[in-house]
Amino acid sequence: MASGFYQVPKAVNEPIKSYAPGSPELKSLMATYNKMYQENIDIPFYIGGKEYRTGKTVDIHPPHDHKHCVGKYHTAEKEHLELAIKKAAEAREKWAKTSWQDRAAIFLKAADLLAGPFRDKMNAATMIAQSKNVFQAEIDAACELIDFFRFNVEFMTEIYSNQPQSSAGIWNRMEYRPLEGFIYAITPFNFTSIAGNLPGAPALMGNVVIWKPARSQVYSAKVIMELFKAAGLPDGVINMVTGNSSMITDVLLGSSDFAGVHFTGSTPVFKSFWTTIGNNIDTYKAYPRIVGETGGKDFIWAHPTANPQEVATAISRGAFEFQGQKCSAASRAYLPKSLWKDIKAAIIKDIKSFKMGTPADTGNFINAVIDDRAFKKLSGYIDQAKKDVDAEIIVGGNYDDSKGYFIEPTIIVTTNPQYKTMYTELFGPIITIYIYEDKAWEESLDILDKTSEYALTGAIFSGDRYVIDIATNKLENAAGNFYINDKPTGAVVGQQPFGGARGSGTNDKAGSVWNLLRWVSNRTIKETFVPPTDYRYPFLG
Repeated sequence: MASGFYQVPKAVNEPIKSYAPGSPELKSLMATYNKMYQENIDIPFYIGGKEYRTGKTVDIHPPHDHKHCVGKYHTAEKEHLELAIKKAAEAREKWAKTSWQDRAAIFLKAADLLAGPFRDKMNAATMIAQSKNVFQAEIDAACELIDFFRFNVEFMTEIYSNQPQSSAGIWNRMEYRPLEGFIYAITPFNFTSIAGNLPGAPALMGNVVIWKPARSQVYSAKVIMELFKAAGLPDGVINMVTGNSSMITDVLLGSSDFAGVHFTGSTPVFKSFWTTIGNNIDTYKAYPRIVGETGGKDFIWAHPTANPQEVATAISRGAFEFQGQKCSAASRAYLPKSLWKDIKAAIIKDIKSFKMGTPADTGNFINAVIDDRAFKKLSGYIDQAKKDVDAEIIVGGNYDDSKGYFIEPTIIVTTNPQYKTMYTELFGPIITIYIYEDKAWEESLDILDKTSEYALTGAIFSGDRYVIDIATNKLENAAGNFYINDKPTGAVVGQQPFGGARGSGTNDKAGSVWNLLRWVSNRTIKETFVPPTDYRYPFLG
């Protein structure tokens, strides 16, 4: 029972460890990585706090060494999904009534556990099964997830403190109730932090969750469930299920207890959810909340006044970190003819200096793409570009899946601003560049804005403030996260709330009050201290 107006610890961003050669943190992490790499783990799914193993399993292979097996995970059947719905409903009875400060304490503890004893294990799992280098794992699996937990707690208190005014003799209050039912969280392979936040954010606000991680992220998902357990999250609040995506979705979206979906993934899948939810609308107790961050075709645009080296570095980092598999990765660029020679030379020099291989060698900047499907898709676009007369590969263009799914960082230069890879989401280490005539810089902004269905992230480079103003206004709807003289990746919780519109999602900004508000249902309470005893108003005389 609350007996004070509590203030939570001020949220600050988790410091990023350097993992410099010979550093204590690198030695500790790599010892954990090597140990886990040689293990063969057996991953259950989790319902109501219990572990379930069906014997129907899927092997886990590191993308950079796909012949090596580090374990397997068990898959659920329809009856397990029905059980998860039941157990979530049972857990909701107590969790929805749990005081906000107790919920806050659990997630603050999870943040501290991840910053300490869970850090190496979470990073190592991400490096092994998602093929992230040590720095990419650190900024994602550790730091960003820690930030989500800490900042979400602070944002929750901001929401609760937002109360209506009261007039004489009346006390008006606002309750922020959890939704009536369960939240279905669907998370992608590319960010362990997203995998923890999508079920975690609704749970913090008092909801219960059924979570389906991506098949290629189950290893670190297991560590997330262990983290929640260690932090004291009650059984059944977050239930993790793995298996056939279509079956899981059909069962959960067909339940009368379905209250909302928290999604990061492809645009076509998210659109299919809208259709299914619409068709099932008479089934539900309330209108479900539909929150999603989907595809992107993120851009870099440069004006003739831009610094060529700055633009080149933004491309090298923005397009190729984590093999271009970030939602925000730069995958198209519009560059002025006058700067192209210098930018081209700098990018090619960068790419030729990249080392590519296993995350176990921390000198590797580039690792493997996630699986064989991604490899085949990406290599197919590279092969097509080699044939097309309006495209030229100026660096990269090779690939090899004999040991791991390795795609060379590749730059395609096109003479056609509507070339297929200028608007198609590839999700790999490929960027397509269109060179425009300097005098047509404003026209190039219009082309950029109209080329893609997506509007997630984008970056502009210019040394002219008037140009920056014009470009910012022209591209107002082209990106939910917009960068001036910086690469379009690397949003930090508490600093750049993340999300886009158009075909890129509902723009509910992960890691912000706007996202958390989607997981509550407001109740206004008006209490009158001395109620009237006569129906007559003064105007009646």
